[in-house]
Amino acid sequence: MIEYINVIGAGLAGCEAAWQIAQRGIRVKLYEMKPTAYSPAHQKDTFAELVCSNSFRSAQIENAVGLLKEEMRILGSVIMECADATRVPAGGALAVDRTQFSEKVTERIKSNSNIEIINEEVISIPRGGKTIIATGPLTSKKLSDHLGKLLGEEYLHFFDAAAPIVTCESINMDRAFKAARYQKGTDDYINCPMNRKEYENFLKELVNAEEAEVKDLDREIVFEGCMPIEVMAKRGVDTLRYGPLKPVGLLEPATGKEAYAVVQLRQDNAEGTLFNMVGFQTRLKWPEQRRVFRLIPGLENAEFIRYGVMHKNTFIKSPQLLDPTYKLTKNPDVYFAGQITGVEGYVESVSSGLVAGINAAVTINGGKEIVFPRNTAIGALANYISNNTVRDFQPMNINFGLMERIENKIRDKRKRNYNTAMVALETIKRFGKGSGEIGN
Repeated sequence: MIEYINVIGAGLAGCEAAWQIAQRGIRVKLYEMKPTAYSPAHQKDTFAELVCSNSFRSAQIENAVGLLKEEMRILGSVIMECADATRVPAGGALAVDRTQFSEKVTERIKSNSNIEIINEEVISIPRGGKTIIATGPLTSKKLSDHLGKLLGEEYLHFFDAAAPIVTCESINMDRAFKAARYQKGTDDYINCPMNRKEYENFLKELVNAEEAEVKDLDREIVFEGCMPIEVMAKRGVDTLRYGPLKPVGLLEPATGKEAYAVVQLRQDNAEGTLFNMVGFQTRLKWPEQRRVFRLIPGLENAEFIRYGVMHKNTFIKSPQLLDPTYKLTKNPDVYFAGQITGVEGYVESVSSGLVAGINAAVTINGGKEIVFPRNTAIGALANYISNNTVRDFQPMNINFGLMERIENKIRDKRKRNYNTAMVALETIKRFGKGSGEIGN
């Protein structure tokens, strides 16, 4: 009799899935190819390595991703526990010290006696028993080839982009200033204001800068939530001013007025010595990044400790393949979790791992599958990736538009979202108690 569940990949989704299974008294074989092999974007040998932003986005339940985090806290998410323990100042967002966070997750997973760590590259799904595939957007070629044959569906490919990080001491605070947008929360962001001439000069150099070679890629296929800054800039002269460089709500101390455009930097580590350039994911060559980004007022002498990089992202056509428990419909012993399913974002990946882990654990002993209600953020996301009526399936962040909304006539969007969130949280609490198997 098989008494364990395989989890392939010790990223955010894989670690959450392994934890949920182990907490239910079932043994886990957690496969992680590091440190014997690394993807193009990973550098550390710890689990749950954050290779893009260090932000888990909004902490407010009036925002769908804030609600999603709170739902997972209620259900005992180990990733949320570690994120809360390693958070750094970020205004109304939950951001973490990426090194401390990864180390904390690794410590928690390795200390769980029900989880066995196997450091080897998996090139095919292990035979026998249940398996959760959480290999992420950078799934190795050998396993990708195997999955392609298994699924019988053509893969979709696009590139994620990681933003540069600079040292705080190299930022010229005579030009930059600390402030929160609309003066909400604490002044955690460093803001670099531009006048019109500075903005137009920066834009000209940005769109003409030399890009790194991108192989085997349709260069127009990029996900809106992680679009390279230079690609966004080419869409129009004001695109950046209405996107990541929007100045609204940020008043320059010297003038008391809004600048023409503003570049924001967010704290990246607990010590506050490193800051990442918000929205500046890029595939420019490194010398070009140094040249162009130093045109930004306040970053004239910026010291870059990490340049932006582009890396491959692979995801499956989930609506044709998975059900709301993230189970492969053609093989009830196989689950998928994380960005390979088409959920987009750190928090969304964790959510998929939580659902897949709970269901793999519950059903291994003959229990009934647990499908989360659509009026919860967890359930709405699971429904999106498994809804075969979705035509042009694309990666998706959680948003209130995916959720089954309550009937109300509240016109204020924030209040309406708050009411929706409160109903969702009550549903999660009742659902957890009613299902029995969810609580751990």
